[in-house]
Amino acid sequence: MKKNMGLRPTCAAVRAVFERTADHTPFAAAALVSLAMAPGLAAAQTGETMTTLPRVEVQGQAIGGDYAAGETTVGAKTPTPVRDIPQVVNVVPRAVIDAQQANTLTDALRYVPGITLSAGEGGAIGDNINLRGQSARTDVFIDGFRDRGQYTRDTFFLESVEVLKGPSSLFFGRGSTGGVVNQVSKAPSLRNHNDVGLTIGTEDYYRASVDINRAISETAAFRVAAFGHTSDSTRDVVESERYGIAPSLRFGIGTPTTVTLSSVHLRSEEIPDLGIPTIQGTKANPGGPVHVDHDNFYGYTDDYFDQDVDAVTARIEHKFSPSLTLRNQTQYSSARIDTRATNIHLDTALNVWERGLRTREIDDTSLYNQTDLIAKFDTGGIKHTVVVGVEVGRDEYERTSFGPSDGTVQDLQNPVYGPLPSHIVQLPSSVTETDATTLAVYANDQVELNRHWKIVGGLRWDRFDVDQKAREVSTGDVTKLEQTDEVLSGRIGVVYQPTLTQSYYVSYGNSFNPSAETISLSEANENVDPEENKSYEIGGKWDLLNGNLSLTAAIFRIEKSDARSLDPVTGEVLLSGETQTDGFELGATGRILPNWQVFGGYTYLDGEIERLDERDGRTGPIVSRDGNDLVNTPKHNFTLWTTYFLTPEWELGGGLVYSSKRTLNNANTAEVGSYTRYDLTLAYHQKDYDIRLNVLNLTDKEYFEVASSSRAVPAQGRTALVTATYRF
Repeated sequence: MKKNMGLRPTCAAVRAVFERTADHTPFAAAALVSLAMAPGLAAAQTGETMTTLPRVEVQGQAIGGDYAAGETTVGAKTPTPVRDIPQVVNVVPRAVIDAQQANTLTDALRYVPGITLSAGEGGAIGDNINLRGQSARTDVFIDGFRDRGQYTRDTFFLESVEVLKGPSSLFFGRGSTGGVVNQVSKAPSLRNHNDVGLTIGTEDYYRASVDINRAISETAAFRVAAFGHTSDSTRDVVESERYGIAPSLRFGIGTPTTVTLSSVHLRSEEIPDLGIPTIQGTKANPGGPVHVDHDNFYGYTDDYFDQDVDAVTARIEHKFSPSLTLRNQTQYSSARIDTRATNIHLDTALNVWERGLRTREIDDTSLYNQTDLIAKFDTGGIKHTVVVGVEVGRDEYERTSFGPSDGTVQDLQNPVYGPLPSHIVQLPSSVTETDATTLAVYANDQVELNRHWKIVGGLRWDRFDVDQKAREVSTGDVTKLEQTDEVLSGRIGVVYQPTLTQSYYVSYGNSFNPSAETISLSEANENVDPEENKSYEIGGKWDLLNGNLSLTAAIFRIEKSDARSLDPVTGEVLLSGETQTDGFELGATGRILPNWQVFGGYTYLDGEIERLDERDGRTGPIVSRDGNDLVNTPKHNFTLWTTYFLTPEWELGGGLVYSSKRTLNNANTAEVGSYTRYDLTLAYHQKDYDIRLNVLNLTDKEYFEVASSSRAVPAQGRTALVTATYRF
């Protein structure tokens, strides 16, 4: 019987690998890769699938947690092999999050190619993510439920982060033009474990965490994750404190009926950082962030960004049979934001830099219920996996804005630090209340024609109703706005799998962006229909080294055919704009050797405004932006994270992130430059404990990772972290 070369050896076998290759690296390592790939290559050459080969499962695991994810729920509503989804899917597993010390969601997404971060406009705060050149600020989810809150997300309760790229309204409704980001919570299991971690670092960085899982019966378990965190910044004044707890209970594990109750509670206090102002140039000679010390802070020392976030989820799943499952889940979420952030802008009339205050209180709540029926059956020898579902939900959003906006002068080169002057007293200036209801019905069928061909197709109908009331405090004037959108979305894909190690696909999908996508309306867009988006994608996925290494490649196009623009005569909002993004993506995830893992990829994006008219500034003329580059869409983005076990105890790794320059406005008159960032990790592992060193931004590179048209936030400088984790 042939042995499986498949990269899941015991620690003893790994030691044998080290002994055999110690004197012959890299030639022996290359030979091992060739041997491990041989079964897959042979199958491809003979036209046979891997199932024709005898297989011996090797007990135990390779060193370290796996970077490759075999299954995901983000593209099919049910656990589905990544290779069966006709879109690019990036999964950031817990092993990568821990190795990188990625303690916020934006940190966890840093090594996912095709993602950029915006500083937010119009007072937007918190995580502002862009996918494939499209805003995904409202396309962040927790366990399949929309997580709209404007706050800084932490990873303490996450098992993984899933990124589905391309329009995805079929399962996620409005938005999702460039894709979605789904946070997957840690779930209770019957395997008992206790993890306690402590991190100490530069810039007064302290973080403690705990993750406890306990079986309470043969079919039930509970789990609780918690953390506390405090840190300063390499930038002046900026600091952060946050803590949270995420308890969960699961009953009926291994039985036909499973009930899961879970919640997440996060409290955070930060001094917000609105970064450095940008100046405008010309299209031929763009401006960008002003040239000042990257440590400069232009706000007040008592600025604040307080966040109270809660989410409670109940899920029940019943299997009537192996082929029929009914699932119902409900989530209530609440995000209360209290913030005063200070920006700085140039008063061109006086030629001085003035401060401006953005002070507001936000109460943001959502209540959603999803019911899914999953059925597996055959029709004439053709296999079907059908998901039929209904989603109902209600969003309530209340924002109180405060004035005056300030207007005091700040020294750009040598800012003066201090609290808000006592003579500036801010009072409520306006109150906006918005209610939105969602009703959606959807169905998707994954059709397996034979062992080589699959077809995936589905439709979703959404009704999105919004009512808004805005009141000016000083005058008492009330403005009422309302909008109702009904949209049909869909996706279809064809998958060809000549062997179990190869998958090729073509797909088409669409999505829509309503005017009230962020649960906010204005008189200018109240009667404007949703923007419509179409996506075309051709790709391939390869599972090499007996499934331990996954490679992906895709070519795609995203067309926004009804982008909002301004009427050149009246200035009204019209759906006459067009944008197009062409690109391709390469990815690699998993083990090259039992002791060597990689995670990363490359994305090329060519985003262009096909047709768009907008006002030049607040009071300037209406001008054309035809032919300009899309905002926050770098042409080149390359990421690579890799770790290598020098011995079964010692792990060495690191990574780099490269991004080419990107424009900050539709006029292409301001941009931020390209950058390359390096990170490093060194870890010592024992059965009961780990000690890890992370050096983030190793070369202390000064660059801008977060940027928008009016400001850019300097990235954190070189930071060293030491983490000790104890298991018992």
